[in-house]
Amino acid sequence: MDKNINENIKATLLFAFKKSLPVMFGYLFLGSAFGIMLYEAGYNWVWAVFTSIVVYAGSGQFVLVSLLSSGASIATTAMMSLFINSRHIIYGLSYIEKFKKGGWRYPFMIFGLTDETYSINTSFTTVPDNVNEVKARYFISLFDHIYWIIGSVIGSLAGQTIPIDFTGIDFSMTALFVVIFIDLFRKQNGRKKLVGIIGIVCALICLIIFGADKFLLPALILTVAVLSGSKNYFSKEVV
Repeated sequence: MDKNINENIKATLLFAFKKSLPVMFGYLFLGSAFGIMLYEAGYNWVWAVFTSIVVYAGSGQFVLVSLLSSGASIATTAMMSLFINSRHIIYGLSYIEKFKKGGWRYPFMIFGLTDETYSINTSFTTVPDNVNEVKARYFISLFDHIYWIIGSVIGSLAGQTIPIDFTGIDFSMTALFVVIFIDLFRKQNGRKKLVGIIGIVCALICLIIFGADKFLLPALILTVAVLSGSKNYFSKEVV
């Protein structure tokens, strides 16, 4: 029995690690960019670790550095953080039931549901028989968080000695989203493909109306509204 349990844990860890690899490459670069930016603002690697553990908000952390540098108030910082990361509310709602099965892991799984982790979670709907799905999703979140912390420290330490230009590196995350979406879209059949098309159309409509800087949250809300209104149409084929 113990041997089977150990084998299942190893299989689950390996599955989660393989799934998290695309995020690792992106987070090491982006985390490093954040670490460098934080160092240039006057905060050493200890602050990079602390911020990445407690805040862990990706783009929100980059904005946080600017707010700290400008001496923004706590209220301003809180409002900006809420606005920038409000899209995660939509992510969290779609995974409440799955994550609740994680027991004590549930709070961290919600906390660690970044854009990239959400993309990885949606890229698979089934797991091998010897893999525990709930634990796999937990380990994916854990691995991704560790990658970001390591990247932040590397950037902070490198910023002290090595001049590095990270211009354009943020596009690696956009590329990751596109690749994951295309791969998931290709695996779907029938009405399931229409879900992806609806998402694209809603995003384009909101992009035209709200502009590139403010379209994401409205696009998510519109997509959820359209899919919720079409629930009966998709219920037989879309989980």
